[in-house]
Amino acid sequence: MYTFTTNGKTVSIFPSLEPNTPILYLNTFSGEGQKVYEAAQATGCPPFTLVAVSDLDWNHDMAPWDSPPTFKNADPCTGGADDYLRLLTEEIIPAAEKEIGNVPRWRGIAGYSLAGLFALYAIYQTDLFSRVGSISGSLWFPGMKEYIVSHEPKCRPECMYFSLGDKESKTRNPVLRSVRQNTEEIQSFYQSKGIDTVFQLNPGNHYDHAVQRTASSIAWLLG
Repeated sequence: MYTFTTNGKTVSIFPSLEPNTPILYLNTFSGEGQKVYEAAQATGCPPFTLVAVSDLDWNHDMAPWDSPPTFKNADPCTGGADDYLRLLTEEIIPAAEKEIGNVPRWRGIAGYSLAGLFALYAIYQTDLFSRVGSISGSLWFPGMKEYIVSHEPKCRPECMYFSLGDKESKTRNPVLRSVRQNTEEIQSFYQSKGIDTVFQLNPGNHYDHAVQRTASSIAWLLG
């Protein structure tokens, strides 16, 4: 594993031992890259390189635009995704791939929760990613579904993975309650465009088995 920091973000690289394998960029809440990489390897998936970014300003870096707090005592989202995406594409990706020393077969982007929302938003701003994983993605985010159906991605994805916990939409919160319907509608929208997509419903709520769910998405994207 190699690690470097840039603009306060910590970047951890888990390189494949083989050249020219796929590379997956994973934005993480609390530096769980090592656990995700090990869990993905345990699934027997093909060789790949994982680049995990942590120390993110979560409600800023992962949010495409401003959004009020979703529940009492929560922080608002302040749309900093464009600035963070610039850092990712102009500094983090070139530095990581220079460290690895070879050209990836393809690049994917994945994330959990708000980072799953960001992964989707990213393909509308850059053509660097051809595979996308939105794991328990915050697709309740106000305006995101409308944004997706009214904009064109910079690069048509080869495949897209969506998942949720089966209890995530069972809440009194009217904003969060929309997450399953939105996720299913968004997945169906991409499927109708002829993109290879899957929607996986996992047992549990938003915070259950995050590492295993993320590893499952990576294994599917690699397959």
